[in-house]
Amino acid sequence: MNDVIVRSANKQDIPVLKEFEQGVIDAERPFDPTLPDSKIHYYDLDYLLSSEDAELVVVEKDAKIIACGYAMKKRARHYLDHEFYSYLGFMYTHEDFRGQGSNAAVIETLKKWSISKGLTEIRLSVYDENLPAIRAYEKVGFKKHLIEMRIQ
Repeated sequence: MNDVIVRSANKQDIPVLKEFEQGVIDAERPFDPTLPDSKIHYYDLDYLLSSEDAELVVVEKDAKIIACGYAMKKRARHYLDHEFYSYLGFMYTHEDFRGQGSNAAVIETLKKWSISKGLTEIRLSVYDENLPAIRAYEKVGFKKHLIEMRIQ
């Protein structure tokens, strides 16, 4: 992916990021019966763009945003061996550019940001049935850790 630029997102990117957010939600709806059919939002883009405890990045190719993701400092549960960790989210690549390494570039950039903040524990959440996403995360070194279960 030598012909791409990974950079911090800015306010001018918000329209594309809002489109990508709906792409994430549309992709996840089949895995989560608790998501309503109405338009919803997952992310507080203003917070992600302005907080010292978060880094939202985009990938550009030929001056077009093709992917994004964020890292956010979160407090760990009191009984774990680390006080804080870096949580990754909003991992999205435009369908025309999937499989070309954008996700790996986002994760590598966010990993460097996390380490610069002293956060060596890095986590993310993915639906158990979302096999393409799981494979992409495993490809860059993530390992399955915990499955959340529910009953209705």
